[in-house]
Amino acid sequence: MIQSLQRIFQDMMAAGAAAEKAEPGRALATAVLLCEVIRADYHLEEVELERLASLLAARFSLPQDEAQALVRQACDETESAVDHHRFLKAVRDGCEYAERVELVREMWTLALVDGVKDPLEEHRIRRLAELLHVGHGDFIRTRLEVERDGE
Repeated sequence: MIQSLQRIFQDMMAAGAAAEKAEPGRALATAVLLCEVIRADYHLEEVELERLASLLAARFSLPQDEAQALVRQACDETESAVDHHRFLKAVRDGCEYAERVELVREMWTLALVDGVKDPLEEHRIRRLAELLHVGHGDFIRTRLEVERDGE
């Protein structure tokens, strides 16, 4: 009986691990990384969620309702994922350098949408930019452009 329960438990764990290792699509991976930025300061505001949905709708040509569903899914993934390596890998491997730079620009847009330049959000963007292999010069340039344009 104990062996049966152990086998069932091991099968459940293996199924969960396989689901965790499944490659996410670019849209979900991008949404998760952007969601990481808005969650960095521990204050998730409605204006940030709305802007995230708008950015995703524009980037992936999605209707607004699908973009909002993607935001909800990304927030759920952000909370439940053990690590975000698979999301980083999906974006890093699936996007050209210019697209990754644009993603960093979108991160800055989200970080500044509430009018506050929070050090936790800046740190998260810096770390994600490094992991996405975006150069420091482009990291700084995108921040300055978003601050200048008042996005």
